[in-house]
Amino acid sequence: MLKRSLMTPGPTDIPPDVLLEAAQPSMHHRTPQFSAILAKASKGLKEIFQTRGPVLTLFSSGTGGMEAAVANLVLPGEKILVASIGNFGERWGKIAAAYGAQVEKLYYAWGQAVKPAEVDKRLRANKDIKLVFTQHNETSTGVCNDIQALAKVAHKHGALLVVDAISSMGVIPYFTDKWGVDVTISGSQKGFMIPPGLAFIHLSSRAWQRVKRKKQAGNHGYFYFDLTAARDKLKDPKSPTSPWTPSVSLVRQLKVAVDMVVGEGMEALWARHHRLAEAMRAAVKALKLEFFAVANRSDAITSVKVPKGIDGAALVKKFRDEWGVTIAGGQGDLKGKIFRIGHMGYAEEKDIIQAVGVLELILKEMGYKFTLGVGVTAVLKSFAKK
Repeated sequence: MLKRSLMTPGPTDIPPDVLLEAAQPSMHHRTPQFSAILAKASKGLKEIFQTRGPVLTLFSSGTGGMEAAVANLVLPGEKILVASIGNFGERWGKIAAAYGAQVEKLYYAWGQAVKPAEVDKRLRANKDIKLVFTQHNETSTGVCNDIQALAKVAHKHGALLVVDAISSMGVIPYFTDKWGVDVTISGSQKGFMIPPGLAFIHLSSRAWQRVKRKKQAGNHGYFYFDLTAARDKLKDPKSPTSPWTPSVSLVRQLKVAVDMVVGEGMEALWARHHRLAEAMRAAVKALKLEFFAVANRSDAITSVKVPKGIDGAALVKKFRDEWGVTIAGGQGDLKGKIFRIGHMGYAEEKDIIQAVGVLELILKEMGYKFTLGVGVTAVLKSFAKK
């Protein structure tokens, strides 16, 4: 028997209280009881997003939230800028192209971060661009972008900044209002500690004005992802709800998880994730492995190059099948070349100790030369500093 755990960049392990909530009897979604749960969850989402404005819950994966942003903001034929540092940043370009946008690409080598000065240069050269799309934490590489700086650059040129924060929200410090981010999207299966199936989106007043203008123009090209309808239904003072049939059990789980996150406190939560990431990074250095992320390394995920002579796919498989710990390999051209260990959501110190211990045993078995125990010792020393 294997006791299994998830240490991927999502989905993440789910707390027992959140799991148990899904086993409760179902309820009708057009009732005061469900409205009360949705309202409480939505209030907590505002605290997590660090905003005073409404955070909408959409019943889709995070990619659905990304598509909703494009559908409600982008006009057919409009030129937009996508500043990408990995697989999920490039997804912005694919979605926008599907909606008829002209995509100006500022794509960086995977492992790099967006340089705000280069975004500034592109916007100076393309004064008709009024939408910039990027990601906060790139899940495929473990690199973070400086969203505050990018928001300043976008606003300097009269553009809106749209951010994929799917794998960073509730993990890494993010200040929606303070930074002036116009659109932020997140998802349920990472820092929010519930199963996949919900997306969350916040729009600034500037972004809502743009949504209004597109809708008034007619033939706006969306139905299910109508953010105006979602906002208006959530604002209903008597029975806040959703325009379409919601995922009732997931919303109930969301409310429990949000209470846990808010109860921990955002500063304490961010500090916990930083502590876990620092310990993992200490282990990587002690084992003389090479980080894949060149700069701005994430507190949500650590990406590591597979050592020469080691089968990367086999390493990930051994983690899962022989030790019951699921980590992630590389995506796209990075398949077999890197492995990614997530430390977000329902994660604590002993999860890092376990992951590094398993990593050492697998590397030793596969012929990597090092002194057994140096990685775990580095983790313990890192935790002993707190």
